[in-house]
Amino acid sequence: HRDLHSFPTRRSSDLFACVDFYFQLPAPAGYEQQFVWLDSGVYRRAQGVFYEASTLGNFCAFFIVMICVALFRSASWRPCSRKLLIGGGVLFSAVLIFSYSRASLLNVAAALVAFAYLQRVRIRRVLLIVVGSAAAAAVVVYAAFPAFAHNYWLRLSATFEYFLSSPEGVLSGRVASWRTLTDFLVSHPWDAILGIGYKTLPYSDYVGRPVVADNMYLGLLVETGIVGLIVFAIFNVAVLRSARRSALNADPQTAFFGRWIFCFWTGELVQMLSGDLLTYWRVLPVYFWVLAIAVRNERSVSRPV
Repeated sequence: HRDLHSFPTRRSSDLFACVDFYFQLPAPAGYEQQFVWLDSGVYRRAQGVFYEASTLGNFCAFFIVMICVALFRSASWRPCSRKLLIGGGVLFSAVLIFSYSRASLLNVAAALVAFAYLQRVRIRRVLLIVVGSAAAAAVVVYAAFPAFAHNYWLRLSATFEYFLSSPEGVLSGRVASWRTLTDFLVSHPWDAILGIGYKTLPYSDYVGRPVVADNMYLGLLVETGIVGLIVFAIFNVAVLRSARRSALNADPQTAFFGRWIFCFWTGELVQMLSGDLLTYWRVLPVYFWVLAIAVRNERSVSRPV
């Protein structure tokens, strides 16, 4: 893991996502039907090798956070060269735009706030790098697909403009799902203790109709009850505590992996408000791999010789 040999492979995966979106390659069976409606036609959102577009956006956010952390490392140790990091930042930012995922942008924003706190740097410096990568990515997207770039900007601006006045439209129907689950908990309080069974909601009509919670906390409350939600909270506290301990380690490599997963997982906790992120099983092993490396290095460095 010393040189993050998988980083070029991940970039190849995102390059495929760009090609797949631009040429609208036939999607394999079983992929989520997610589209962008433009005057020139209906286009499938960028999904890459994943089941749906939000997973791709979440995956891009993961590496954007890594790039930001790496760029603030000392010159004595970085996972790869600055040129590769900057190029990767532009690529991952462009793919994040093609995925059309707004929640992943919120993930990155929360992660950057956590990074500024952890690194003790001015948030202005962090934002300068991120805005630079985002601007370069926006130019690339506009050059390749101007109609999509214009529509994406309108979507973002409408999100801020109409969030309070029309939350149902801005959140793509999530409010109705949350209301259904809340009404069920109010009318069936005993089910809130142990829940109705994990992953029951989207595959049964137990609450009246199949529901995709699109909120990790509310979904777990209904499916696993208060007990399950408490266990989930304990798990997240353990992740952040372990990551922060590694992030403050004197060893530069341990600190890098610790800061990466601490900042990203902070963003994950925010993005979980609008997505069932634990169902992203294809990317979770990669995230926990970074956590495992951070914890293992921290323990090996701290162990007395």
